[in-house]
Amino acid sequence: MNDITATTSQSDSSVRAEWRPLAAWSAIVPQWRALAAQALEPNVFYEPGFALPAATVFGRSLGAVLVWSHADRLLGFFPARVERPCGLAVLTGWTHPYGPLGTPLVDRDEAAAVIAAWLGYVTDDGALPGLAMLPLLPEDGPFAGALAAVLERRDMAAALIGRHRRALLAPGDERAGYVEQAVGAKKRKELRRQRHRLADMGTLKIDAATSPTGVVDALHDFLELEARGWKGRAGTAAAKNQSIHAFIEAAVADLAADGKVRIDRLRVGGNAIAAAVTLRSGDKAWTWKIAYDEEFARASPGVQLMLEATESLLADRTIASVDSCATADHPMIDHLWRERLALSDRLIATGAEPPVFALASGLERLRRMAIAGAKMLHDRIKPTQ
Repeated sequence: MNDITATTSQSDSSVRAEWRPLAAWSAIVPQWRALAAQALEPNVFYEPGFALPAATVFGRSLGAVLVWSHADRLLGFFPARVERPCGLAVLTGWTHPYGPLGTPLVDRDEAAAVIAAWLGYVTDDGALPGLAMLPLLPEDGPFAGALAAVLERRDMAAALIGRHRRALLAPGDERAGYVEQAVGAKKRKELRRQRHRLADMGTLKIDAATSPTGVVDALHDFLELEARGWKGRAGTAAAKNQSIHAFIEAAVADLAADGKVRIDRLRVGGNAIAAAVTLRSGDKAWTWKIAYDEEFARASPGVQLMLEATESLLADRTIASVDSCATADHPMIDHLWRERLALSDRLIATGAEPPVFALASGLERLRRMAIAGAKMLHDRIKPTQ
C-alpha cells in the first residue's frame, strides 16, 4: 500500500487520491467536516464526529482512500480495510454493528471524477487486492447512479450480493395522514386503548431532547433502558461494555453539538419507559437505536413512541427521508413506515481476472447462505425463554 502522499494514475488530473491510515485521520477533520456538508449522499456514520469515536472500537487495520482537489479540498472519503471473508483478499468498505451504512462521502459537484479517482487508485496500487467491496450500499440514488456510470465507462465487472430491503420513511410531499394510512383503524384503536392504560399508571408525556445538554441526559435514559432489557441479559447492551459505552457517549455528544441528534422519550410518572435515538446529516436522518422498559411491554411503549416520533419527523420538511436502520422484515417498524430502502454489497473487480471474480462472487454468496442457514437452525432449536 502506497504511503499517504501517493497519487493515483488516472485520466482526470484535476483530482488526486491517497491512502491514509486511521491514525492520520484526525489531521483532516476540518476538511472532512466540509466534505460531509457537501456530500452527494449524506452518511452520518462516516462523519468525523461519529467515525472517530467508533474507530476506537471497530477500527482495527482501518484506513481510507482520500480524494483531493489540487487546491487541497477533500472531495472523497472511502474508509476500508483488507478482509478475507471467503479466503480471498478483498478491500472492504467500513461498516460495523453500530454503523449500518457504507455510502462513501463524495463531493456532490465532482462525483464522477472522485469515484473514478478512487477506482483508479485501488486498481493501480499493487499492495491492494484485486477485489473491492462497498457494503450496505443503497441500490438507488445519486451515488449508486454515479458509480454505475463510472463502472460502465471503465468496463469493470461488479456484482450485487446480500440484497435486502429495510423500512424507510420517505413520504415526499404527501405527509398529511401518513400514519393513518400506514396503520389500520383496528390497530390504531388498540394502540389508543394501550395508551390510556399507560396514562392510568401516571402522567404520560412524550418529549424530544435536541439541545446538547438535553441529549446527554436523554442518552443516559436510553442506555439504562437498553441495559434492563434483553440486550442487558445477553450481555450486549452498550452500558455493559466500557469501550462501546464511551464511543456512544462521545459520538452522540459531538453530533449533538452540531444539532444532529434527537432523542425521543416516552415517560410515565416522570420515568422514561422508551427512548429512541435519531441521528441526522443533511436532509437525511437515521433512527439509530430504540429501547423500552419490558415491564410495560403489553402497552407497546416502543410503538407508541415511534408513532409520535414519526409524526414529528413528518412535520419537519427539511428531512427528506429517515432510514430505520432495522433488519429486513422488522416486525414493528415495517408496519409503520411504508417505503423501503434497497441495500446490497457491491463487489467490484478492480484487478481480478474474470474467473477469480466469478469465484469470489460465488464463494461469498455461499458463505452468506451458510450463515443464514445456521441462524435459521439456531432460531428453531433455541430453548424457549
